[in-house]
Amino acid sequence: MPGGRLTQQERRQIAQGLADGLAYAEIARKLDRPTSTVTREVTRNGGPVGYRADVAHRATEHRTHRRGKAASRDASPEPQPYGRDAGEVRAYEEVFTTVLMASGTPPMMARVLAALTLSDTGSLTAGELAARLKVSPASVSKAVAFLESQSLVRREREGRRERYVVDDDIMHQSMMASAESTAQLAETAREGVPVFGAATPAGTRLESMARYLDFVSESIARAAEQARAILHTKAPDTPA
Repeated sequence: MPGGRLTQQERRQIAQGLADGLAYAEIARKLDRPTSTVTREVTRNGGPVGYRADVAHRATEHRTHRRGKAASRDASPEPQPYGRDAGEVRAYEEVFTTVLMASGTPPMMARVLAALTLSDTGSLTAGELAARLKVSPASVSKAVAFLESQSLVRREREGRRERYVVDDDIMHQSMMASAESTAQLAETAREGVPVFGAATPAGTRLESMARYLDFVSESIARAAEQARAILHTKAPDTPA
């Protein structure tokens, strides 16, 4: 499997694959590249609709130039615990963030969630996040507020400052929040049935929507509970 940066020709093949309606995985197979490489490339350069090969190539060259200048100012990467390779950790965090963005998480929220998830403690303060991501505390605060509304992050008071925490069962909490949101939408759809009339096309559509969403919500909640009971493992305590 080839490594290194995507070539301009490969970017043109990605653009053609998107125009043909191919999935990221299929485009990646044609290029003999990881699916995450294609996902990251498209997400960072306009998405599946706005992706343009030549524009993406120029933008990548510009970003590479800026990173090179930044690296020359700070050549020593942050030391990693457990003997991890700092370069590999950095590359994986970028992939993880990109996939979160591709799933619908806004960019800054994805960066904060990735930083929290990939920290061994599973928790960081606003100052630590701001320093790690090189963004303002206000940006961190806004991102955390969004993630908290999605049940992905919780706050803990630590003296005069707050610490943001990602629990070990983060996915379970997210799935249960999704099930609750879906159930609420089902109930709202059902409330519209008598308003439009059960025998009317709109009323019938709303009732059908409510039944469908009820089934999906119950299925998500049941599957999430079963998965946690069967698959959940507790992470070992982080050494001091």
